[in-house]
Amino acid sequence: MSTQNRRDAIKSMMAGTAVVAASGMLSSFTSLPETMEYKLKGNINHSVCQWTFKQLSMDELCVEVKKLGLHAIDLLAPKDWPTLQKHGLICSMCYIPGKVSLTDGFAGKEFHASLIKDYEEGIPLVAKAGYKNLICFSGNRRGMDDETGLKNCVEGLKKILPLAEKNNVVLVMELLNSKVNHKDYMCDHTAWGVELCKRLGSENFKLLYDIYHMQVDEGNVIQNIRDHHQYIAHYHTAGVPGRHEIDDSQELYYPAIMKAIVETGFKGYVAQEFIPVHEDKIGSLRDAIRICDV
Repeated sequence: MSTQNRRDAIKSMMAGTAVVAASGMLSSFTSLPETMEYKLKGNINHSVCQWTFKQLSMDELCVEVKKLGLHAIDLLAPKDWPTLQKHGLICSMCYIPGKVSLTDGFAGKEFHASLIKDYEEGIPLVAKAGYKNLICFSGNRRGMDDETGLKNCVEGLKKILPLAEKNNVVLVMELLNSKVNHKDYMCDHTAWGVELCKRLGSENFKLLYDIYHMQVDEGNVIQNIRDHHQYIAHYHTAGVPGRHEIDDSQELYYPAIMKAIVETGFKGYVAQEFIPVHEDKIGSLRDAIRICDV
């Protein structure tokens, strides 16, 4: 093939690729008008984190969530559960009363006594409300190596796991990045969280795989989901970098990630946890749900 023919062939291929790419982007990222009817496909159980929509009251958020076809809201304490119930919604990931902290977690033995007290009070409340998932945290390293943190977490969590098992409540430890948002956090890689799950050996302890956080700290999101899905009870989303909308302004391709999650047979919840920066914040949520609704 002559040099000129090669150039022409490459131009043709590139043009064709651009058309295909453009059509894919339109199907996955272009927002639909608010008035256009959209029915969720039912393959993903969608939720949204309340704290990222603080401009709305709980009642207002419940109304908007129901309009979008959702049945759950994430990261709420018992004081907000009556409002959820009033609107026919559930809490897909619970907080408990007390001083549960992202930094003072089960990796620090000095926090075990207060944590155990809080969870012994909180686990029955979650069960009584008919909910299942209760969040927990490793807390910060404070100079500890991985092995010491694992041993400390096992020691503390084993004291409340029997109560969780009795009440059919799943303790879910969140994976958070330690590069940008949560400096010094212990449970910052999937492998560490999976090892903790293995050592505890209970179906009532699993991980909250935050896609944003794990992209920041380790990447390889889809492969990690495929390899370790049996240890994951819950997912959070957000765009990288910045933790904003999950549209084409960021680097993750959420339709492929969601398809990988569905292929694992996952039946839990995927909760939107991006911080919207667009003026139409509910529009951003609507678009995110449709992007993830594979």
